Amino acid sequence: MATASTASRITRKIGIAVKKAASRNKGWYDLHMVAASGAIAQRLPLVDLVAEIRDARIPLSSENELLRDFPALSKRIVVMNKIDLADQTQVKGWMRYFEQQNCIPYGVNSHNKDSVKGLLNFIQAQVRGLCKANHHASETITIMLVGIPNVGKSALANSLHQMGRISAAEKGRLKHATVSPQPGETKDISSFKQYNGVFHAQHLHLQIGSHPNIYLLDTPGILPRMIHDAELCSKLVLTGGGAIRDGLIEQKELARYFLTILNLSDQYKKWAKFSTNEDRLLSFIEHKVEDSISSKLEMRQKKQHMMDHTQDLIVNEVRGTIFDTISCFDGNIELEEDMIKLIEAELVALREAFRVPQGLGEYVYNRVVSVKLLDLYRTGRLGHYTLDTLPQTLHHPL
Repeated sequence: MATASTASRITRKIGIAVKKAASRNKGWYDLHMVAASGAIAQRLPLVDLVAEIRDARIPLSSENELLRDFPALSKRIVVMNKIDLADQTQVKGWMRYFEQQNCIPYGVNSHNKDSVKGLLNFIQAQVRGLCKANHHASETITIMLVGIPNVGKSALANSLHQMGRISAAEKGRLKHATVSPQPGETKDISSFKQYNGVFHAQHLHLQIGSHPNIYLLDTPGILPRMIHDAELCSKLVLTGGGAIRDGLIEQKELARYFLTILNLSDQYKKWAKFSTNEDRLLSFIEHKVEDSISSKLEMRQKKQHMMDHTQDLIVNEVRGTIFDTISCFDGNIELEEDMIKLIEAELVALREAFRVPQGLGEYVYNRVVSVKLLDLYRTGRLGHYTLDTLPQTLHHPL
């Protein structure tokens, strides 16, 4: 499709820029990742089970490529974290995909206590099944958590550990993973000491169950030394969290990438109720509302709720601004040139919605708007998107 081609071209341009910047700035593969890669490779054959944590928004692009070097690994759990930020209509398709890849999939929101509790129960059930199938005589099972940087491994490890404590006596005795915002720098679980210029990993375990005793081995996030796929680079940067740091590319370029995705989706159509254009708002209300009395009362209550929360008000103004800008655009977004024109119009219109002070200069304007826009995207307040596409042959499994 032409629209897909437009998105792909813009995505590749950003990815190429990221790769060039990385080559000038020693990239993302530092000494911590070198040490972590070696330590993980050493321990992988020794653990009982592997749980690979991926970002549900990029289920393929967030693969830990190190695991490809261990084709003899038995079944592994693929935990799609940040499921709350992904396109919910695609979740079941990705679950089927991973099942067909001989993996055991599970979706989780690491910020939701009930969701993490569900994951804990799921892991414990998988361990019991593993012990039963293999007639496991050991009283201790070790599960290694692996993944690329900042997909939420350490946050999940801590939450699972807290929920899996089996007695008050254990409190304060078992260590936690200290989450770092920098890629590959999780501390305590895999800390590093330097001897004669070489980094060595030291591993600690977190207990999450008993009978049998189940321990999690958290590991630092690692990326490949080189990433050849430009689109993959773009996705890792856009989803944020530090997999590839934002500083390798201008924030405006990332904002353009996100707006391309948004403009090609139907997400903005859901924001008609936030329109600042009175005619469009009235049209929406007349079309949408059947029971006018109850609906008007509900709208008043919602408006009052928004007025009580300044941040929500700004978010809704941003949504309304994007809706109005797209609705007024008379170009063809299947053409890259027209898509760029629409994006520039959106960035200008969003200055007012974000309350950006006047007189800052064009560069500062664009940077402030872009940073704020990316924050709303990354926290799910501008819709939920899955950036990877399911392999065609697996869309309709037999």
